[in-house]
Amino acid sequence: MNSLITSIPVHQTVALLKLEADAINKAAERLQADQLEQALTLLTHCQGKVVLTGVGKSGIVAQKIAATLNSIGTVSVCLHPCDALHGDLGIVTASDVVILLSNSGETEELIQMIPHLKHRQVAMIAILGNIRSTIAEQANVVLDATVDREACPLNLAPTTSTTVALAIGDALAMTLMQMRGITPEDFAFNHPAGRLGKRLTLKVEDLMCKGCDNPILQPQASWIEVVSVISQGGSGAVNIVDETGQLMGLITDGDLRRWVQKTNPEELQSLNAGRIMTIDPVTVTPDTLAYDALKLMEDRPSQISVLPVVDLQKQCLGLIRLHDIIRIGL
Repeated sequence: MNSLITSIPVHQTVALLKLEADAINKAAERLQADQLEQALTLLTHCQGKVVLTGVGKSGIVAQKIAATLNSIGTVSVCLHPCDALHGDLGIVTASDVVILLSNSGETEELIQMIPHLKHRQVAMIAILGNIRSTIAEQANVVLDATVDREACPLNLAPTTSTTVALAIGDALAMTLMQMRGITPEDFAFNHPAGRLGKRLTLKVEDLMCKGCDNPILQPQASWIEVVSVISQGGSGAVNIVDETGQLMGLITDGDLRRWVQKTNPEELQSLNAGRIMTIDPVTVTPDTLAYDALKLMEDRPSQISVLPVVDLQKQCLGLIRLHDIIRIGL
């Protein structure tokens, strides 16, 4: 048996990939424009959720299509027909749209569901490999997912048929996405853990050192006090504010070292925060995207590692560090 496996030519794998790709192309040519329009109209005007159902491999495809629809903000669930017939049908309401997936179009469990779906007056879209089947006769819309043969050498294992059904589901979802004007920000809203989601949703206020962790001093503070606050805070910098809390400047540990190094020992006693601070430093507001703050720190001739956070009245609210932004995965 091992010798048989190793003797299979590699080009056979490529041929099977081309077979599936060709099946998708043929499906695109075979789909009826009026059926597609009706399906998209039902999905666009759906006031409830989209319920996807199928058995076996079709059920797995249904799960993936439901996940894709959810990711673009179309509430979707995957319902196994056996569970539906034993109580879970209660999840389906008249405001929903049901998408049934079946290669044969004769899946017994789906056929048993249909009268109960009709009783609930639910619109049904069927993605089928047989458009002259029992399910095709009962559905409101039929999308043709017929294939000439499976990629399986025995023409048995669901391969090409599931690929085509999945491709049709993806095409519906992506068209729906365009019709609803989904933006990258909308998409990121449902993907907060991914890099795109973080870049488009995570704000400075989510990461900044604030409250008791916001290191502040007034300009008359001595350089020894500056050393103490920077060391205790762990932010590598301290905001310098006036009596009202407005930002006057910023001192980083690098600023402090340079000033101490160039100041004569006899003058150190008079060295204070007001002399050391960088006046009018680069700042951000709490609602600035963390990714924009990152670019502000890095996209400059001389990179900076910390930014004061202020409101529109220049009240000092905190600090955001380059380290914290990078650590979160932006």
